[in-house]
Amino acid sequence: MNHIVEAIKKNGVFYVATIGDDNQPEVRPFSSVTEINGALYICTNNTKNVYKQLMKNPRIALSSMGKDGTWLRVTGTAVRDDNDASRKAMLEDPTGPSSLYTLGDGIFEVFRIENAHAVQYSMTSAPVEIKA
Repeated sequence: MNHIVEAIKKNGVFYVATIGDDNQPEVRPFSSVTEINGALYICTNNTKNVYKQLMKNPRIALSSMGKDGTWLRVTGTAVRDDNDASRKAMLEDPTGPSSLYTLGDGIFEVFRIENAHAVQYSMTSAPVEIKA
């Protein structure tokens, strides 16, 4: 499994940061993350600001906090994947939003995070890079 996806899932809720229309960062909680063909994927709804922001500026940052006091930061580029096989895989993942979206609903979107760079931090040890 992709070690970055595994680390995010272990931590649970994660936060996604994008650049808003006023060039200010915007952060919101997410819970759906999966691996598709070895890549990190997240999802959203195409009526939300996060979708519009990622389409305008695909640079993205994710952050999550572990129960052990460590935290994870992931940066990369969000690339929309307009493929129902990818949407289906996201919906089938245990973290997937299957109660919110369905295939062909016209609003469910998935993004592949390319060039994902992940670092796990701790107050008591040196940062550790997590390779996909």
